[in-house]
Amino acid sequence: MSAWQDVCALTEITPDTGVCALVDGKQVAVFRTGPDDGVYALSNFDPFSKAFVLSRGIVGDKGGVPKVASPLFKQNFALATGVCLDDVAVSVRSYPVRVRQGRVEVDATE
Repeated sequence: MSAWQDVCALTEITPDTGVCALVDGKQVAVFRTGPDDGVYALSNFDPFSKAFVLSRGIVGDKGGVPKVASPLFKQNFALATGVCLDDVAVSVRSYPVRVRQGRVEVDATE
């Protein structure tokens, strides 16, 4: 069963950046990529630095894969899956995300 929660308007996220939201008691990093307005949601927790910082990472792509680079140690995580592109044994949780009527919604249920 899904429980979509409203996070913000899509226009409130600058393209190629992220924001942090508390969704169902979890810190979720929500990213918007430009120019296609793709949206992604990952856990905000960086397993390498043990800090909640991924929403402040650098958004881009690596070999055509949309990714975010941790702002602390610069490991790259695929936005669609949460898999670390530098060490595939490590990943962060990805969450279902959608845009409805211009609003970003995330489902952070288990």
